[in-house]
Amino acid sequence: MRKYFYRKTTCLTLLFCSVFFYKTQAQEANAKFPLIPYPTALTAGTGSFVITAETRIVSPSSRFTNEALQLNALLKQYLGKPLKQGKAGPAHQILLQYDAGIAAPEGYRLNITANTVILAAKEAAGMFRAVETVRQLLPADERSQTFLKKVSLPAVSITDQPAYAWRGMHLDVSRHFFSVDYLKKFIDRLALYKFNKFHIHLTDDQGWRIEIKKYPKLTEEGAWRTFNSQDSVCMARSKDNPDFIIDPKHIIQKNGKTLYGGFYTQQEMKAVVAYAAARHIDIIPEIDMPGHMMAAINLYPFLTCNGENRWGKDFSTPICPINESTYEFAQNVFTEIMDIFPSKYIHIGGDEVDRTDWEKSDVCRDFMAKNNMKTTAELQSYFINRMEKFFNSKGRKLIGWDEILEDGISSTAMVMYWRTWVSTAPVKAAKNGNQVVMSPGNPLYFDAQPNPYSISNVYHFNPIPKGLTDKEAQNIVGAQANTWTEWIPTENRADYMVFPRMTALAERLWTNKDEYETYLQRLKMNYPRLDALGVHYRLPDIAGLVDQNVFTDQAVLNPEKPMPDLTLRYTTDGSLPDQNSTPLNAPFTIQKSMFIRLAAFTPAGSRGDIYNLHYTKQTLAEPVTASVSPGLLCSYYPGPFKSAKLMAGKANAVFTVDNIEVPKEAKASSFGLKYQGYLDIPADGIYTFYLTCDDGGILQLAGREVVDNDGWHSAIEKSGQIAVKKGLQPLALDFVEGGGGYTLNLKYSVNGSAPQSVPSSWLKH
Repeated sequence: MRKYFYRKTTCLTLLFCSVFFYKTQAQEANAKFPLIPYPTALTAGTGSFVITAETRIVSPSSRFTNEALQLNALLKQYLGKPLKQGKAGPAHQILLQYDAGIAAPEGYRLNITANTVILAAKEAAGMFRAVETVRQLLPADERSQTFLKKVSLPAVSITDQPAYAWRGMHLDVSRHFFSVDYLKKFIDRLALYKFNKFHIHLTDDQGWRIEIKKYPKLTEEGAWRTFNSQDSVCMARSKDNPDFIIDPKHIIQKNGKTLYGGFYTQQEMKAVVAYAAARHIDIIPEIDMPGHMMAAINLYPFLTCNGENRWGKDFSTPICPINESTYEFAQNVFTEIMDIFPSKYIHIGGDEVDRTDWEKSDVCRDFMAKNNMKTTAELQSYFINRMEKFFNSKGRKLIGWDEILEDGISSTAMVMYWRTWVSTAPVKAAKNGNQVVMSPGNPLYFDAQPNPYSISNVYHFNPIPKGLTDKEAQNIVGAQANTWTEWIPTENRADYMVFPRMTALAERLWTNKDEYETYLQRLKMNYPRLDALGVHYRLPDIAGLVDQNVFTDQAVLNPEKPMPDLTLRYTTDGSLPDQNSTPLNAPFTIQKSMFIRLAAFTPAGSRGDIYNLHYTKQTLAEPVTASVSPGLLCSYYPGPFKSAKLMAGKANAVFTVDNIEVPKEAKASSFGLKYQGYLDIPADGIYTFYLTCDDGGILQLAGREVVDNDGWHSAIEKSGQIAVKKGLQPLALDFVEGGGGYTLNLKYSVNGSAPQSVPSSWLKH
């Protein structure tokens, strides 16, 4: 028995060692190649393939003519001249090969040896994805002005295909406008990371951005506006960050007024569509209706039920869903849109419709009575369904935000899920047979301010919601991230908000594996390429910094640089750090209360986030004595409060909670919460608290304000410290929710430990 156990144990040990060896080898290969998204399968080879002016690009099949040209254009950037192309060539060649055995439409094989590079695919889209893999294997400085005599590709064998069919990015050009040149740059970056859908939000209340020849006033007048409240926010922020300066390229003087805006002619947009198509990216146009139509209604008031155009409680007046003139306008607009955009998919929006005017309209009430409709939501469904029939008659497929599910929709429309607080929406749609694109606000709204957790949250996002069978889950076709531009007025700011978290989404949707640490290594290897492409990406976070710092004797500022080539610079007079500010090359000792502003700088001079570090000298707060019970008291105040400081009136309810998160009892669309009680601190020390809120909150402990994360905003973490003694310390946490986010989380660390959730055992009242 003992002998058998020995043999069995030895076999298991050998098996474990073998698995460990191959897993370690695979991880090393993963970290070696700077590929994002990482391929389905990769085996490292020996040596490299050297490309010179004598190398030939060989493409026997005419189906890959475009891809061969794309590859040659890429190599020309390194060598200065294009390579010779043909249907046959010498042994030392780059071969684009047709392979009928590759089933996935975007699948490909890539085999690089010292003598030959073979790119194999069945479809042109797959061949192009192979070209982009070659691009990432080439040196990062692909836009260098110094040409090379030779360039090398590492020997490797790759078999690859995407996990999801829909891998999308969205850009709102209505709130703030972006040039044709930037759209092409954006498309080129999508191609680099193997995205295949570009959803462009062309119209909204703030501006109409696409020429419609039948309604010329839409762009002659609707594309321009005087500065609005969103512009004023950007102007205020520009004092600390030039990325918020309103782009002067989009400002004109007309009739004595300063106007902001711009639009794309149909000819310009057709060129952008062709540019994307050459890179196998579909452009999905969105003309948002029946809501978000103020820019059109201003010029064509017949579109509403009462001829009025105004802001309601939350949103603007929608177009009228029963007037035939509305459908004539909508069909004329979409007919021209379909002539510009050949995509199978056309986005109608359908979100955030204020139906108040429909409820007041006599013609709407009469129509509802005649058609046995009980709610105005049914009117919206009538509009969407009628427009879908029009789309289908033109051979197109309708997409709408998940509000189009309300009161019935056909199973043929595609649903784009964004409302994180309506978690049943994608499940309902998938069970109804609708194809679903997952685009939840958290974590896929890239206009939300990035923080140290953003990349991880995107990388670990699971597109498949709970509650679906395997068959139903097949209706989840993929995901996309959305970038709304209310407070993104420049191309640099757009880059900052999108990169690098877009790379995490690329890996999730193509590779769909959990290899986060090697992804982070490969991401660092991608930064030089983004530098070469002129991408104004967000620099990695400087770890361990706290907004509000306290100390009893002294503190030491000595952060670790997130990348070795960065320089940390700081000021102590309140001014913004620049390239001439004092470098932080050694630990900085702080012995009195002071304000430090710190930022990282690249060798090229790009500045990262500014860290505003307040240091306050404190004594340890004394504990209090009280008879307590487990949990905190939570007072619930329904209603909109734009600041935690504005919460007032009598609480609707008071209940006891054993954790700090939004309780299930809080069901209003907007509300406030007051948490009161004590934290039972286990030991003397300096405690750091990390408060994440969507929308806002203020944390006080021992009568001292620790974290101010107030105001309506997306999920943002802010941090602060307090010096406290062991025992009961009075706690007050005020939180407000403006609608849609429902995020509240409190973590802590002590004396520099890793952040963790506040234990329930600490909560007393």
